[in-house]
Amino acid sequence: MSAESIRGIDDHSLGGRRVTVMGLGQFGGGLGVVRWLLQRGARLCITDVAQEKTLAEPLAGLKDAIESGQITLRLGGHAADDFTRSELVVANAAVPKPWEHPLLCAAREAGVPVTSEIRLAVERLDRSRTVGVTGSAGKSTTSSMLACALRASGRRVVLGGNIGGSLLGCTEPREWTVLELSSAQLWWLSPESGFPGWSPRVAALTNLAPNHVDWHGSLGHYLASKAGIRAVQGEDGVFISGFEAEHPAQAKAMAQACPIGAWWRGGLGLGDVPRMQLATPGEHQSHNARLAWSAAAACAAIDGLPWDGARAAAGLEAFTGLEHRLQLVGTFHGMQCFNDSKATTPEATAIALRAFSDWSRIHLIVGGYDKKVDLSSVRDLAPQLAGLYAIGATAPLLAPAPPAMRFATLAAAVDEAFSRGKPGDILLLSPACASFGEFTNFEERGRKFVDLVKGPRPAVRC
Repeated sequence: MSAESIRGIDDHSLGGRRVTVMGLGQFGGGLGVVRWLLQRGARLCITDVAQEKTLAEPLAGLKDAIESGQITLRLGGHAADDFTRSELVVANAAVPKPWEHPLLCAAREAGVPVTSEIRLAVERLDRSRTVGVTGSAGKSTTSSMLACALRASGRRVVLGGNIGGSLLGCTEPREWTVLELSSAQLWWLSPESGFPGWSPRVAALTNLAPNHVDWHGSLGHYLASKAGIRAVQGEDGVFISGFEAEHPAQAKAMAQACPIGAWWRGGLGLGDVPRMQLATPGEHQSHNARLAWSAAAACAAIDGLPWDGARAAAGLEAFTGLEHRLQLVGTFHGMQCFNDSKATTPEATAIALRAFSDWSRIHLIVGGYDKKVDLSSVRDLAPQLAGLYAIGATAPLLAPAPPAMRFATLAAAVDEAFSRGKPGDILLLSPACASFGEFTNFEERGRKFVDLVKGPRPAVRC
């Protein structure tokens, strides 16, 4: 199967083909593409560096195909033959630097096409009714708000992409598909991946800041990959962003760091958005809502269906937020507890903090995997806070000296925060770092935090 034949491929032609899926993962995309390939009769090799125990949950849903021999497993590492002797490789978008990964390069050199779940999915969408959202912070919330606004205006919407799961095989009726698109997914949709570039009909950018340098290899590559959201939109495309107008200094810095310059210029700004009283706190949520409303209005201008901006705004006002994104867990032991585990960059943590007026009442838990971004802005917050509690591999960078504190586990940090907190204080998990190490992903980290704050407290120390 050539790379040329994948574009517009007849799904039924996959029957009997040898397909290697690299990286099953636990986020839903890997499992989604596996099930889609199985339904089309492909013979699969699932290869993942993780052990079977780690992948127990997604593998449980594939038990019958594994026992029948339709799926072969190679876990705990990869073998070159699975890539060079396959007829198609589907790589998980999370695999870093896929353009230089030895096994993916070996597959390409052997004439084996290498693609990804997101590319297979978008090739099966109606681009003229697809809207994409990207950015360094706020893209999940904005995507969800956008879907909410479109539904409130009477449209049928399917939400997918980086927010989880897979759209492959989805037959739910829709007028619009909303995609949250990460920088890694956008690279897989760019010509650099070996296939023609793809951009949605309507594209929205929340903001840009240093992120995922470990995956991209450089900040410039990260910023340039983000440009794929509008790179090949064509004359009928619509691009919307308030980034430069709302954050001119940050936009100037990102333009200087991006090898293709300020690619976000020349689009539409935010429209005449109604005033909204949002259920979710923070000025950043107001930015997200205004961008979502503007993108929904652009969709309405395209599809010709009736547009009621007031109803869309009412839908946004009723939006209660997403799990792990400045989620109010509740008040425990006198402290309001917020789960913002999705905040994996310093900028995302800064946005969360700006939702609160009195930082001297905030007990902030930060730290995790080292993505090789500058964490000094988070480190320097310590004197302004009621407490800064650092965990994970980045703890020495975030808490080099008092008043910041280091802890071996999230549980220890939560215990200390509760022991020092006063009624009316805020306990905020907003890590500024990825979760790898103590946790598999930000969802596991966030759920653990929720369990900890809701659970019994240890005995008071003397």
